Amino acid sequence: MTADYFTTRMSFHYDRKRVWKAICEYLQPEIPEDSAILELGPGFCDFINQIHAGRKYAVDIKAECQKYCEKDVIFVQSTATALPLEPHSMDTIFASNFLEHLNDSELEALFREIDRILKKRGRIILIQPNYYYCYREYWDDFTHVKAFSHHSLTDFLKTKKYTIRKVIKRFLPFSFHSRLPKSYLLTKLYLALPYRVGAKQMLVVADKMD
Repeated sequence: MTADYFTTRMSFHYDRKRVWKAICEYLQPEIPEDSAILELGPGFCDFINQIHAGRKYAVDIKAECQKYCEKDVIFVQSTATALPLEPHSMDTIFASNFLEHLNDSELEALFREIDRILKKRGRIILIQPNYYYCYREYWDDFTHVKAFSHHSLTDFLKTKKYTIRKVIKRFLPFSFHSRLPKSYLLTKLYLALPYRVGAKQMLVVADKMD
């Protein structure tokens, strides 16, 4: 991603923290509170700051991300394809709106690193634009180089020896630029709906096989 990405497609929104608080509460049952978790490409760190875990890491190539980390988050400045972390040191890896910025060779390198640092039966949690529902606006983001649907992403993970635990093909709106109201309570209510109007991002949870 270019240096200007934060000021264009990923500009700061004051309601981000409240929305992510509700998302974290939804995802917390997937993440043991005594576990070690790593977020790839944390951006403004809204997830990693608010999720509960024993050890929390944030990896980003941009040093400026560190200023958004809370004190209990260990920031690591690095590319995701060469992580300076110990083998089998993470219980969970989380990424939101990340894989679509990587080409095929970078994805292969990323999952080699994930396989190296994730513990046996470790978990990966992904929130991704679902191309099946957002194809009209998907390529408006000039940093997108790869597209996944709920079908192709789960198939991709299976080839990497993951067992799919959960797939929600309509999980969240496409971006914070959507017209939907942004608040903690409304996000909680939205996530509780059986059908989420306007949702164009998916949630995929998968466990690493032995």
